[in-house]
Amino acid sequence: MHPRSWRQHLTSSFNPQSEIPNPQLLRLFAYGTLKRGFWNHDRFCQGFLSVEDAVVHGSLFETSSGIPVLQVPEENILAVGTTNPLADVATQAHFAARLFKPQSTITNPQYEGEPWDPVYGELLTFDDPETRLPSIDRLEGFHPGGPCLYRWVLVPVQVNGANLPAWLYVSEDPISGRLTPLGGSRWHRKP
Repeated sequence: MHPRSWRQHLTSSFNPQSEIPNPQLLRLFAYGTLKRGFWNHDRFCQGFLSVEDAVVHGSLFETSSGIPVLQVPEENILAVGTTNPLADVATQAHFAARLFKPQSTITNPQYEGEPWDPVYGELLTFDDPETRLPSIDRLEGFHPGGPCLYRWVLVPVQVNGANLPAWLYVSEDPISGRLTPLGGSRWHRKP
């Protein structure tokens, strides 16, 4: 089944307002300044329940000010986030239950070929998305309906050999001359 077809199939009867799980666990893939050891981690990511090494498929770029920007294949985007953290948690839970259970006949998308590479980061799990996400959204300049540097999207993330749906911030704009390709799979702090 084509990736867009399975995505449409999975979302056809989904209402995030009626499927909000409890507890509200939100998974965030961090590939830049929100990772451990970087300047925004201590300010925005303290109190996570778990942190694990993780991988997504995409392309890493850097802005002229040295901030990392990730782009992912459009067909890998399972859902686009909102300003409602609990609705986003429900969307994540929906895809976790429908797409990633072992007995599912729906296959996960494959990631091969240019320009996509494995991008290494960390999967942070939080239980307080209503408290935590608004400040991270402000940090990332995420303002749905207004001008944004990033989009908040749900994609498959590889963790310990398994795929999980997780949220991440990706570039809003198509690749342009404003971004410098990093030519690698990890973003490192410049000296």
